[in-house]
Amino acid sequence: MDIKENIPIVVYDDQCYLCTKFASIVNFLARGKITIIGHYSNQGEEIRNQILDESALEMFWVIDEKIAYGGRAALIPLIQSIIKSKKKRTNKMKLYTICEQECKTVKSVFIRSASLFSNSKKIVLK
Repeated sequence: MDIKENIPIVVYDDQCYLCTKFASIVNFLARGKITIIGHYSNQGEEIRNQILDESALEMFWVIDEKIAYGGRAALIPLIQSIIKSKKKRTNKMKLYTICEQECKTVKSVFIRSASLFSNSKKIVLK
């Protein structure tokens, strides 16, 4: 996969129920103008190896031409990407999660939501 051709990209935890719901909302709001990839997919693994670091799985990421934004730092670039991106993607995203019932508990939702505010990172692309 050529990462540069698919920018902007959102990388999310596709094994988390809450994260998958978040990605589906982003996909709906962006009307298919953002590439959405799960952390545990083949493409997600490729992105983690090429761009991201060992903290990649701790948060969702927004990748643009110059920077990969993770967690809290990704919120404003995500909103900007939803508003500004004009390139319509030809592939339809199939968002799914490999989640057991425990990932839908209040505790799980609280922990995942709290991690959004506690994790933040920027990686400058080469």
